Amino acid sequence: MKQIICLFLIGIAMASCNNQVNSPSKIDKYPSIYPDYVGVTVPATIAPLNFILPEEACDRIDVVVKGKRGNEIHVNGDCVSFSSSEWRSLLESNKGDSLLVTVCLKQSGQWKQYKSFPIYISKYPIDYGLVYRLVAPGYEVYSKMGIYQRELASYNQTALYKNTLVTGSCVNCHSFNKTNPNHSSLHVRGNNGATYMNINGQSEFLNTKTDKTIGSFVYPYWHPSGKYVAYSVNKTRQVFHVAKDQRIEVVDLESDVIVYQPETKKVLTTNLLKTASFETFPAFSADGRTLYFCSAEKKEMTKEYKDVKYSLCSIAFNPEKGTFGDHIDTLVSANKMNKSVSFPRPSYDGKYIMFTLSDYGNFSIWHKEADLWLLNLADKSVRRLDEVNSDDTESYHSWSSNSHWFVFSSRRDGGLYTRLYIASIDEKGVVGKPFLLPQKDPFRYYDESVYSYNVPEFVSSPVKWDLREMENGFTSKKRTQVTIKK
Repeated sequence: MKQIICLFLIGIAMASCNNQVNSPSKIDKYPSIYPDYVGVTVPATIAPLNFILPEEACDRIDVVVKGKRGNEIHVNGDCVSFSSSEWRSLLESNKGDSLLVTVCLKQSGQWKQYKSFPIYISKYPIDYGLVYRLVAPGYEVYSKMGIYQRELASYNQTALYKNTLVTGSCVNCHSFNKTNPNHSSLHVRGNNGATYMNINGQSEFLNTKTDKTIGSFVYPYWHPSGKYVAYSVNKTRQVFHVAKDQRIEVVDLESDVIVYQPETKKVLTTNLLKTASFETFPAFSADGRTLYFCSAEKKEMTKEYKDVKYSLCSIAFNPEKGTFGDHIDTLVSANKMNKSVSFPRPSYDGKYIMFTLSDYGNFSIWHKEADLWLLNLADKSVRRLDEVNSDDTESYHSWSSNSHWFVFSSRRDGGLYTRLYIASIDEKGVVGKPFLLPQKDPFRYYDESVYSYNVPEFVSSPVKWDLREMENGFTSKKRTQVTIKK
């Protein structure tokens, strides 16, 4: 019996020796890994960046990750899957510095070693997680979709609301106040439609259509005080393209910007934001004293939809009185750039406004040319964010609570489905290489998923919506009616 055990142990030892990297041939290039984590900047609390080499057939893969401090991580096997505890410890030990990753492949009994690549670890923390919509292909109301929450320190994803909860519902326009989940709103369309608002655990189901507004509330943005929420009210139409590279447009027939005051249930308006022009995508400044929005000259739809180009504009707002300024300023002119602005998102530190720029319209998610741009509020300069843009669509984006991270949606990974990328920005405005939202088995997950990510928002702690309360509230006919402040 002892002899059998000894032979078994010898066999294991020999197999282990065969898997050791001995005299590898050196390859003077970085490995082609998926996802591309070569040279990315990540927070110290991010989930392990597991990856594969999809273009390389191999017998075995060996990866060593080490920093200046802490124990190195060594993976030797059929795939690259890091221990969560070892990963977390190594990143925390090297916060503000970098790691070096060395990849070796064994092919036909021979090892080859690629050029080691860095992963930079930011000194800036990131928020707890992300909230986003996952939507399946199709444009009908009954398409499967839901609002989901993802913890960034792990791969844990949980459903906050699925449209199967209420038959025939279309769920969208979720929003939080500066990543605070205690100030949240959600819009549901359909027969049981309403705007759900939750402030510090107190919920309401609002009927936001009035006889003096052109539609229900959409595209929300919270005032930093939590006392107001800016919305646009829109009449829209879907237009389907016949060209294979273009699929769908959503165009405004009418649109205005309003501000809602939850405490009084009143809608605040100004004639400056109720014009013949299209006004949409409102956002408050970091100090709450400016309301940004996009504005375009009205055109004949759908004949002239390619001539609709939105400028980035602003109007003063007085939060003490709930009143607007007496004029509108143009910050980024559509006429001068011959482009169209959508999704202006001010950083919470008051330094920047990030926005999407495309050739026309505001439904940039299907515009291959759409890129992210940055407006510096100190000197009013604008620049294209070449550090994060790709040859395909970059669209919706949002900031972390400390304004040192932003998440954005992109179609760079195959051009069909929208994925989420996260990028860093330091105190000098230097932007790091973005990284794809990590998954435990990234290639399989993204290859098999038929869902697109939509409207990613950072949250500083877990969102705690009561699904039973939401189901009862949406299926009930009871609604709180908003009214126009006279």
